[in-house]
Amino acid sequence: MSLKRAAILLVLAAAGVGGYLYFGGEDGAGGGAAIASVTVPGSLSARAQAGRKIYEANCASCHGSNAAGQVGVAPPLVHIIYEPGHHGDESFQRAVARGVRAHHWRFGNMPPVDGLTRRDVAAVVAYVRELQRANGIR
Repeated sequence: MSLKRAAILLVLAAAGVGGYLYFGGEDGAGGGAAIASVTVPGSLSARAQAGRKIYEANCASCHGSNAAGQVGVAPPLVHIIYEPGHHGDESFQRAVARGVRAHHWRFGNMPPVDGLTRRDVAAVVAYVRELQRANGIR
């Protein structure tokens, strides 16, 4: 094998390993590192506590623990883009019910999330809004 060909193969292998670690992570779960640093409030309202459970079961696999997002997977919901004046509560309802085309981030389109009622989503939104407020997003 020529030196040039060996160098090309080495670069491709390094890029593959780097991509795996960046986009897939070592844990095998397919999730990336958190995008945002999220401060969790000391206490949550009863509604937000219920929303947290629903979030963890239906949203965290993509949007990460405490809505911090995941590199290469999905955006953080604790982010100024999702503040109530830009993305109102109904936008979360529509995203869950219908999915949403990518428009702020380059993660691809979000598919609809089956099995959640409007009440479930409202509880998730309560959780996300309390996280946002605890992180200075009003």
